[in-house]
Amino acid sequence: MTDQGNPESIKAIPVRHPGRWIATFVIFVLVAMFINMALTNPNFEWGVIGEYLFNNKILEGVWATVWITIVAMLAGILLGVVLSVMRLSPNPLLSNVASGYIWFFRGTPVLVQLIFWFNLAVLVPHISIGIPFGPTFVSWDTNSVITPFVAALLGLGLNEAAYMAEISRAGIQSVDEGQVEASSALGMSRTQTMRRIVLPQAMRVIIPPTGNEVISMLKTTSLVSVVAMPELLYNTQQIYARTYQTIPLLIVASIWYLFLTSLLTIGQFYIERHYGKGSTNTQAPTFFQRLRRNVFRFHDVPPTPPSSTLLDANGGVR
Repeated sequence: MTDQGNPESIKAIPVRHPGRWIATFVIFVLVAMFINMALTNPNFEWGVIGEYLFNNKILEGVWATVWITIVAMLAGILLGVVLSVMRLSPNPLLSNVASGYIWFFRGTPVLVQLIFWFNLAVLVPHISIGIPFGPTFVSWDTNSVITPFVAALLGLGLNEAAYMAEISRAGIQSVDEGQVEASSALGMSRTQTMRRIVLPQAMRVIIPPTGNEVISMLKTTSLVSVVAMPELLYNTQQIYARTYQTIPLLIVASIWYLFLTSLLTIGQFYIERHYGKGSTNTQAPTFFQRLRRNVFRFHDVPPTPPSSTLLDANGGVR
């Protein structure tokens, strides 16, 4: 206490974090080494990268990659939601069929599934429509139906549906059971309850892993090069097989994959932000808000101590 009876002001000393400084130094050194290697190593062939970055063949592959990602992901989401509802159904036949589907497609590699669909003609030479165990009305050659695009769509979409089924099931089960009972008491059918009550609330749980699945799907499309689907990696391979400039062309493909995944990441953030309204008091900061807040911040800023006041016996400030 001072002579005037006021408490001494507290001198706040910020906590030291030497580990942060050491980690920052190591990261700066590694980044500087990588930049130096990228600028001084002639094998990167940046001129070749710039030449092919917007090459028509590359851009065609980028569009094909985006298109197969969209179509396969939509198929996976729609079928996955149906499978999740089937698995949660009280009907044992529907539940077991959905469980068997998920077990099979999650248990076999997607690359194997792609090759299987592409070679379906070996197993089924003709695809026909008719009465089961009866006459056939229309028949097609399987190779003419299962094109590389169709094989890619079947392999990626059906595989994705198994994962989306589990993601959707987790989201549905996250909704309080009391809300389902309340909707039933109001006279809603099971379908109405699912569409109006359960799914809108389940989106907060479904969106984050679904965003990850979309990004994963974009990169998984590189596997369809094995079925001669002309997507980004396949077209890149076609070019460097002719020019023997393997590393620069792979860097071109990587740049486009990074660009597309960055766009998807931004979209996922804002969708999560939208469906997260009401669940927290504050919205998640954007990338630029986090960058502005955290750049060059290596230690905690000590809080400003509150000004201390004392009241006298009459309630006045002294």
